[in-house]
Amino acid sequence: MLKKGLSTFMATMLIAAGVLTGCGGGNQAQPPAEQAPQQGTEAPAQDAGEKLKVGMVTDVGGVNDNSFNQSAWEGLQRAQSELGIEAQYAESKSDADYEPNLNRFARGGTNLTWGIGFLMADAISNTSKAIPDAKFGIIDSNLNGEIPSNVAAVTFKEHEGSFLMGVIAGKMTKTNKVGFVGGVKFALIEKFEYGFRAGVKAVNPDAEVSVNYVGYFDKPDQGKTFAATMYDSGVDIIFHASGATGDGVFAEAKERGNVWVIGVDKDQSFLAPDQTLSSMVKRVDVAVYSISEQLQNDQFPGGQETVLGLAEEGVGIAPTSDKNVPQDVLDLVKDYEGKIKGGEIKVPQTEAEFNEFK
Repeated sequence: MLKKGLSTFMATMLIAAGVLTGCGGGNQAQPPAEQAPQQGTEAPAQDAGEKLKVGMVTDVGGVNDNSFNQSAWEGLQRAQSELGIEAQYAESKSDADYEPNLNRFARGGTNLTWGIGFLMADAISNTSKAIPDAKFGIIDSNLNGEIPSNVAAVTFKEHEGSFLMGVIAGKMTKTNKVGFVGGVKFALIEKFEYGFRAGVKAVNPDAEVSVNYVGYFDKPDQGKTFAATMYDSGVDIIFHASGATGDGVFAEAKERGNVWVIGVDKDQSFLAPDQTLSSMVKRVDVAVYSISEQLQNDQFPGGQETVLGLAEEGVGIAPTSDKNVPQDVLDLVKDYEGKIKGGEIKVPQTEAEFNEFK
């Protein structure tokens, strides 16, 4: 169910195809100097005429993860270019960095501080309560339904987009063996898995789906090892949902040359153009841009959850899919997309729902 404030979000969706500025380490803006946390300290007020300051804290994948952290930063770079905000980011090397990074931004004059990824849910919850006058945003978590009034939450129906990737894999496999590589086995990543498995099942019930969780979102070397094992077993297509770990899946596919890979979050075809079938695109960039814009317009959706799926154009198929996917398969994907949007198909997002899926 979509919460209040989505109309403004979707207006921004319509112009999301604009060119985004690229991101790189040279553009990094460091967070303010660390200050000792003080329970209940108020965030500094913004002076009239000052630029809006928006900060972003990555999870352990880092800003150049070729995935959702990078997509979020691209959204803020676009906001900096088009809206005139001042954008900064801080990279977290471990989960112990989440709260200190959030605190430094929120107590250092930042008007909105983003936590990117569900792994940051506890840190956002704690920090938003400790600094009630500061505003925060979080991607991929609704904080268990208890969203403070100073937090805007955005979640996605990843299972819907992953279903379409399953349709592609189910129709394109030559061995009837496809694979899924996940980062850490959490409910969010299982949405990718079961949506994918349902899509494969819908078009090719005889296909076998192998599933492996690496246990990390920032270990490309291990992603490569897992992918090699799966390809050696006869799997000819792997869909990953593993952040920077997935870079290793692409590397292995590129080395082999005779297998396929499906990306996630961003259009990842640039990692292995000749081995990439598609990517399940999740518009984190648009979410971050839009809510930052809403704050600038005094319409910050604090205390609300915005949920985005296929119908809201929050997830979908990468535009480069027509390079390696035949038109008849793309037409089938479009047909299933319509059935999902129309409610004819309810895509499973848990093991229990998948077991009941027909």
